[in-house]
Parts: sequence; C-alpha cells; structure tokens
Amino acid sequence: MKKLVALLLVAMMLCASMAALAESPEGYPEVVEGIDLGGQKLYIYDYWSSSSNDRKADPNEEEQAQYDYRDWIMSTYNVEIEQVAKGDWGSNSTELVNFYNAPDGSLAIFILPPDFVGGPMANNVLAAWNHNDLIDLTDGEKWNQAMVEFMTLGDNVFGVSTGVLEPRGCLYFNKRVLEDAGIDWETIYDMQAEGTWTWAAFEDMCAKIQKDTDNDGTIDIWAMTGSNVDLYRVAVYNNGGSFFGKTPDGKLEVTANSDNTLNALAWCKRMWETYAFQGIPGEDGTVQWDYYKDYWKQGTCGFYVYQTYGGFNDNSELSDMKDEWGCVAIPYGPDGEKNLLHVASENITVIPNVYDDDTIAKMAFIYSLWSDATPGYDDEDSWIQNKYDYTDERAVEETYAMLRDASHAVMDPVLYLGSVNDVEGQDYLWELMNKTPQEMYDTKLPQWEGLIKDFNEKR
Repeated sequence: MKKLVALLLVAMMLCASMAALAESPEGYPEVVEGIDLGGQKLYIYDYWSSSSNDRKADPNEEEQAQYDYRDWIMSTYNVEIEQVAKGDWGSNSTELVNFYNAPDGSLAIFILPPDFVGGPMANNVLAAWNHNDLIDLTDGEKWNQAMVEFMTLGDNVFGVSTGVLEPRGCLYFNKRVLEDAGIDWETIYDMQAEGTWTWAAFEDMCAKIQKDTDNDGTIDIWAMTGSNVDLYRVAVYNNGGSFFGKTPDGKLEVTANSDNTLNALAWCKRMWETYAFQGIPGEDGTVQWDYYKDYWKQGTCGFYVYQTYGGFNDNSELSDMKDEWGCVAIPYGPDGEKNLLHVASENITVIPNVYDDDTIAKMAFIYSLWSDATPGYDDEDSWIQNKYDYTDERAVEETYAMLRDASHAVMDPVLYLGSVNDVEGQDYLWELMNKTPQEMYDTKLPQWEGLIKDFNEKR
C-alpha cells in the first residue's frame, strides 16, 4: 500500500511538473517541451561584457525584469548561461579558433565583429544554424535578413544577427551654414523622400556653400569634410556598383572593375578634391586621421560624411555641437536604382563546429530566447531612445528610420576576405587622391585574386 501511495505521489508530481513546463508567465515565450540541456554551462562570448552573473544589488524595474526572464530561461531549459567577454574586438575570433581546435567540453557561442568571420567560414570552423526546426531564420523581426543572407554560403547559414540593422554611413548637414548659403535645408529631406536626392543635387549645394568670404585666396567655408572612405564605399553601391560579388554557388569574384564602380570612385575623387576640407598637415607633414571630427564642430563646413553613431547615439561625438544639424542618406548616382543605401556592419553570432546537430539546434534556440528583448520592455519604438534630443524629427523619423530597413542596407563581401582597412583600404581607397580608380584597381587586383582563390578553394 505504501509503495502504491509513493508511486501515485511520484506520478502526481510528474504531472504537475509537466503542467508547469507547459505554461509560461504572461508575455513570455511559449515553452517548447523536450529541450533539456542537462544543467550544462552555456557561455556566450562577446567582446565587451562584464559577466552577466554580476547582477546589481539594487536593480531598477527593467533590470529586475531582465534578471527574472533570464532565470526563467535557465530553469525552464535546465541550463546555466553566462554572457561575458572572451577576447577584445580583434581577438575574439582568435579565441573562437582556439576553442574549435581544443574544445573544453563546455557549450560556447561567440559574437564577432563582421571583419573577422571570413577566415572561420572558409576553414569550416563555424556550424550551420539552419538545419533544425527550433528557430525560423526567415523571421525578419527576430533575425536580420541582410546578415542571414551575408552568412549564407551554399545551403548553410553560418551565423546570425538579431533585430534590425544599425544604420551606418550618412550625410550630416549644418543648418546654419546651409541657410547662410541661401539653402532651405528642409528641401534636402524633401528630395530624399521624393527620390530626387542625387549626386547632381548634392554637388549643386556644395558649389553654393563653399566660399572664400574675405577674398584672400583661402577657402573659409568648405562644402564638406568627414570620412572619405565612408563616402567612397556608399557612393559605389548607390551607383549600382560593388567591389566583390558572390556567385550562385557561393564563390567570390572581383567586381570592382565595373563601369558603375569606376565612375563612382571618379566622382568621389573629383568631389573630394574640389569641395572637401582635408585637414592641415603637422610638422611631420602628415594629417591626423580623425582631423574632421573637431573641424566639423567648428561650424565652417556644410556637410559631414560619417557614421550615424557619431550623432544619434547617447554621448556621441556631436552631442556638444553648438550648431543645429540634420541628417540624410548619402545621395545616389546616375546609374543607381534610386534606393538610398548604407554599407552595413553588424556583430555576428556563431557556433563553433564541434557539436552534433541536436546540440547545435538547442544552443541556437537558447540564444534566440536569451537575445530577445525583455518581455514587457520590447516596445517597437524603443530604438528612438532620446534621439530627438540631438536633432530634428525628420532626421530621426525619415532618415534613421529608413536606413534601419534591410532594403536600404548592403553587406560588402570584402568581409569574407578580411577587414575593410586591410583589403579595401590599404593600396586602394586610401590612395584615391593619388591615383585614378583604374590604377588603384590594377595595383590591388593581384592581392584580391590571391585572397579569393584561397577562400574559394577552402569552400
């Protein structure tokens, strides 16, 4: 009798446990049964975090809600999770390769800058995310589709990014300087909205802005300054060009010799030579690489080519700028498709290729939950934060909001081959003021062909 009662109690407890597993708190994801990580430790190795286990003693309401949600994930799926920096921006990919070569038995996910995914992809270090039914990589609200496409070679998706892209290269403008030149800066937003924001329109404004105000032979108000490489790269894509392409079978090829690309670079070269303040050389004859950051804030320049984080983010570089500024996308060229673009650059989450398919699927599922916004704090407008404190409504609601859409983003396949600076910068874009676009291409082609040959053969 006692044995029967005991068995009944066990059965009742099991049923209660199963019932509890089938339910989740209001607003939480639905529980998926059958996923149990056996109490294993899962590390999410990024390159910026202190340990997620280091929780505040007196958290605010949102922080406590995140703690509760993450505790629920861990208890529901019987896993211990810690997100913590493994290496820095440049070394986390090395840590990934080290782990791949000598796995320690733990579960590990790595988050890498996009500059460092090419080598691991080519050398079979990365596991595929798409051979399981626990996550849907076509869900554009969860998984950034531009990055999914970028990380796809053949039938495999080797990495993911969550959420919407952060806009990158853009064109700021100084409202006062434009008004002094007789330009109604609202018309720039209008042209962007109407599809008439072109190179020609931009160049016309540059000509009106640039002035030698005291006729001493020295330009006092420049049309533009900023990061010329950001201008070069976006202008190429906004003119229908590219530097590298990907064939249907996942092989890379050089495309930088197209007319669209060469014409875009020729236009950039002429514009920069004519209208851009390029810094003042120091005693050693060189110009400090970031000369434009301070110069722009002095208020003697009309346009500024830079990244969106320089103006829109909290504590950004432009937060102490005295003049009011606006922001639009970099204009498109005559051979473009009137689709204003930016060149995206997002962190990419990867799994070392050292686990079986079932384990990979479960790890991907757990990461999907962990990377979700905290339930109750997933407002679709949360990206706005306090951007209105820095600029006008049209910069936020039209420019920034537009560039967040994946249809306005391109991924440069250069990242399969190495960093932008190493592959597209050195001996190529950095030399645009000293050579013609064709001369740059001819100089760089042998290195590119070697890198591509190596990548394609490994794939």
